Amino acid sequence: MLGFITGMLAANAGEWYLHKYVLHGQGKKKDSFWRFHWAVHHRTVMQENFRDKDYEHNIWDAWDPQSKEVAALVGSAVVVSPFFWIAPGFTLGVWASQYNYYRVHKKSHLDPEWGYKYLPWHYDHHMAPDQDKNWCVTFPFWDHVMGTRVPYKGTERERIDLERKARKAEALNKKQTPAITATHKEKSPTGKI
Repeated sequence: MLGFITGMLAANAGEWYLHKYVLHGQGKKKDSFWRFHWAVHHRTVMQENFRDKDYEHNIWDAWDPQSKEVAALVGSAVVVSPFFWIAPGFTLGVWASQYNYYRVHKKSHLDPEWGYKYLPWHYDHHMAPDQDKNWCVTFPFWDHVMGTRVPYKGTERERIDLERKARKAEALNKKQTPAITATHKEKSPTGKI
C-alpha cells in the first residue's frame, strides 16, 4: 500500500514538472512538438470558457492535443513499466494516477461545471490571468509544496473578469444583431406588429 501511495505522489510530482517545464516551457517554443498544449489546448479552452471540443471525438480520429496527450501518457507508462517487477505497488500507483489524470482532465473540459466544482485548481490554471501557475490537474499536492497554487475561483479578480467578459459578450451581441426599425418590421395578419 505504501508503494502505491508513493507511486501516486511521484506521478503527481511528474504531472507538476512535465506540465510546467515541458508542456509550457517547451510548448511555448514555435518549433516544439509540445506546442499543441499551449497554442491549441489553452487557446481553445479560453475561447470556449473552459471547454475543449477536441475531447468529444475518439483519440484515433485526429492527431490533435487529445491524442498527443494520450500518446505521452502511454509513453510514460511504458517508461515506468520495468519497475513493475521491482516495485509493483509503486508502478501501479503511477499507472492509476496517469489513468486518473486523463479521466479527470477530459471530464473537466467536456463538463466545465464539473471541472469548476471538483477541479478548481485546474480551472484556475486555465482561466486565471496567469496561466503559469496551478500545474497539477488531479490534485494540487505539489502545487502547494512548490508554492505554485494560486486560487482564482471565487476571488474578487474572477468576479471582475467575469463581469468584463459578460459586458464584452453583450456588446458583441448588440453589434451583431441589427436594430429592427419601423421600416423593417412586418405586420402580422391581425395588423399588429
